[in-house]
Amino acid sequence: MSGHWVDTWTATPQRIEPGDLPPPPYAGGGSPGGPVLADATLRQTIRISAGGPRLRLRLSNAFGTAPLPVTRLAVARPAGGRAGVSAIEPGTSRPLTFSGHAHVVVPPGAQAVSDPLDMPLAAGSIVTVTAYLADGQHAAVTGHPGSRTTSHLAPGDQCEAVELAGATPVDHWYLLSAAEVHADPGTYALVLLGDSLTDGRGSTTNGNDRWPDRLADRLGGLLDGAGLAIANQATGGNRVLADGLGPSALARLDRDVLARSGARWLIVFEGVNDLGVAEPSPAAQKRTAGELVAGYEQIVTRAHAAGLTVYGATLTPFGGHDYDDPGGCREAARQEVNDWIRTGGRFDAVIDFDRAVRDPAEPRRLRAAFDGGDGLHLNAAGYQALAEAVPAGLFAR
Repeated sequence: MSGHWVDTWTATPQRIEPGDLPPPPYAGGGSPGGPVLADATLRQTIRISAGGPRLRLRLSNAFGTAPLPVTRLAVARPAGGRAGVSAIEPGTSRPLTFSGHAHVVVPPGAQAVSDPLDMPLAAGSIVTVTAYLADGQHAAVTGHPGSRTTSHLAPGDQCEAVELAGATPVDHWYLLSAAEVHADPGTYALVLLGDSLTDGRGSTTNGNDRWPDRLADRLGGLLDGAGLAIANQATGGNRVLADGLGPSALARLDRDVLARSGARWLIVFEGVNDLGVAEPSPAAQKRTAGELVAGYEQIVTRAHAAGLTVYGATLTPFGGHDYDDPGGCREAARQEVNDWIRTGGRFDAVIDFDRAVRDPAEPRRLRAAFDGGDGLHLNAAGYQALAEAVPAGLFAR
């Protein structure tokens, strides 16, 4: 079969912190140090970007310190085609296998790729993924806390159940890191390297209205049928230069960007957290701005070596947020960084997100209509504005 595998949905693997673990009795079985998700069914929905005739999934144990044993895994179509629902359409559940086996054990630090499954999916489809773990996982769990999507936990093996009995909702993803489709030769992936602004903080739970979602919808109607998949590799709180809530962008670049299936383009949209955690003094902000520029140059160099085209997005305003220091040192650094992004010539093209969402009357702040409420994160309208600011011509074949 002609074509190739392309990432059509991704969730950056993160270590699940105690506050984001599944609620009792699914975390530890009520005993300290007990297994997580033991004798439990986990049902999650994901929204793919590009479509294709075959599907495979990736499970991640990137931050696990013990093996991850998954007893059964199945995919189905969700009830009503909706995100975040616990029910599936009757008769649509299909088992996934790993080297022909229903079960798989993912070693610590590793991932597992399922066997391909014939399952024709249109672009923008919602897919339900259900896992049953008989033994659960001991020690650290890998997932993605900023799902903006409701998952469901249920007791026992309900992998094939149309309706989950005794389900408990939780707004996190666990274990899943990617879905791939076998797409036509002209379909490629756009990878997004970002922080909470790309992860969708401030978007609508189960609404799939992050800017990457809106961009996928927009480009799907503009590229004359040429497929484009989007791999959203953002994590809340992420920094370019130093670890925080997970590894820095420089540390995770190989795993989260360069290793993506079918990747051709990269958008880099982060750095605000680097400025925000640095001391609000002229010297510290000047130093951080310079280090950010050097970090961007490293990302461009490494991505170019892997054959990717790299686009830089300007940093959006944070006036009125906790990052907004009274002396304006961080704002001055943001302007310095944005000036380099626009004029430095290192990116293959520039996407001016700052211009798209700033208040023309007070450029250090977001437009009121786009502000998610804290001066930094955007609402659904703001994320739509970001999506509209990305030129479709950047993805010409």
